This record gives sequence, structure tokens and C-alpha cells, in this order.
Amino acid sequence: MNIRTIVTTLFSSTTLAALLAFNAHAGEPQLKLGIEAAYPPFAAKTADNQIVGFDYDIGQALCAEMKVQCVWKENEFDGLIPALKVKKVDAIISSMSITPERMKSVDFSDRYYRIPARLVVRKSSGISDIPAQLKGLRIGVQRATNFERYVTDKFVPAGAQIVSYGSQNEVFLDLLGGRIDATMASSVAIDEGLLKKPEGKDYAFVGPAFTEEQYFGTGIGVAVRKGDPLQARFNQALATLRANGTYDRIQKKYFDFDIYGD
Repeated sequence: MNIRTIVTTLFSSTTLAALLAFNAHAGEPQLKLGIEAAYPPFAAKTADNQIVGFDYDIGQALCAEMKVQCVWKENEFDGLIPALKVKKVDAIISSMSITPERMKSVDFSDRYYRIPARLVVRKSSGISDIPAQLKGLRIGVQRATNFERYVTDKFVPAGAQIVSYGSQNEVFLDLLGGRIDATMASSVAIDEGLLKKPEGKDYAFVGPAFTEEQYFGTGIGVAVRKGDPLQARFNQALATLRANGTYDRIQKKYFDFDIYGD
């Protein structure tokens, strides 16, 4: 075999490999998804820096059903909607509540889960009357969340102080360290992120489950830009996941109850 034949053969093989690689992704465009990976069990990071959690698995399943490739873009929660608006991401899958306030600026898919908000305090606090006994207490919340809005509107007028953080993990650290007295978040996030851990043994839920739609919306959905046809595609994909058992298989990895809600 002469040098020209060898070069031609190598070139042809390289070209074929490139074409195969191109064809493997043909018809499978990328979809950039915004997520805050600091909200277990919905999204967190492993020791090797991989995103895991219910939100992530649902997003991967939605992408597979829509025949697109997920590209995850991490951001702090309060930066997710701004990133969506300037097209740094195409959608948000990050436990974002479908609320009237947010619907002024983004559209949402149908919900993919719904759980109430709860308040947690140290067991020895003696607090039982909410919000009367919150006067003078420091309540930690994650910034730009419906929990922050609720505490601001309902508990601050009763004399509580609000302390806002970039992530719920930071809230838990300050609660355990005694720098705040309580936190409000989703019941599952508090249960999984604090109460089920050894360091959370001295803490408990207090007061009712909070579900007012004005603050906590109608569930958790995928956020997209206003008027984006992705909304309909996500709705169709979600319906398929619910019907074919994929949703049920994913939720059973994380929860022993139906997180989809009533």
C-alpha cells in the first residue's frame, strides 16, 4: 500500500467517524436547563461534582422523551429567572413554584410535584402558636423564594426578623449553629436536608402546613420564557412520563409517598 492510499484510507476513516458522530446527534438538539444544585433531595452535587436528585432525574427523562440532549447550567436560585430571560438557559427545572407573581414574567409547564411549606424550630423552643410566638425570632429563608415572600408578609408584621440566604443549605448551617431560630422551606427539603440527619434530631416541624396559592402556587413546574412553544412540549412529555410509569419509577428512588400531590 503506497503512502497516497494510506492517507486516503485514514482520511476516509476519520471522515466516516465524524459523520457517524454527527448523525448520532442529528435530530437531538441541545436544551439548556437551569438548576440550583443545592436543594436535596431535589438537586445536589456528589463528591465527584455530578448533579443528582429528583429535579435532575425528571429533567433527564423529559429530555429523553423530547429527544433533546440536556445541558445543565448551574446558578443560584435567585439568578435562574434572569438567566432564562436573557437566554442563557432555555428552561428552569429547579423546584420552582408556579405562583401568580412568577407567572407575570415566565410561563410554566403543568406541575410535576406539589408539597406544602413548613416551619421548623428547635424542639426545646416551646413554640406552638404561629405567628404570635415568633416575635423577636430570626427566621432564615432562601432568597427569592416564595418562603421569603411569605415570611416577609406574614411573620415580619408579627415581630419576627427575616434573614435571607443564597441556598437552603446555608440556612440549615446557621440554624444548627444557633444564629437563627427557625426556617421555612418545603416540607420534604426540611425533612431530607435536616430532620432525617443525626444533627437534626433536636429540631421539629411546628405549626400548620402552608399551602396558600397566592404564595405557594399550584405546584412545581418547568419555567420557560413567555410564549415559548417549549411549554406545550414539556406538558406533552410530562403527561407521557406520568402515563408510562417513568415518573413513578423516578419518585420511588427518593420518596415513600406520592409527591405529585392532589
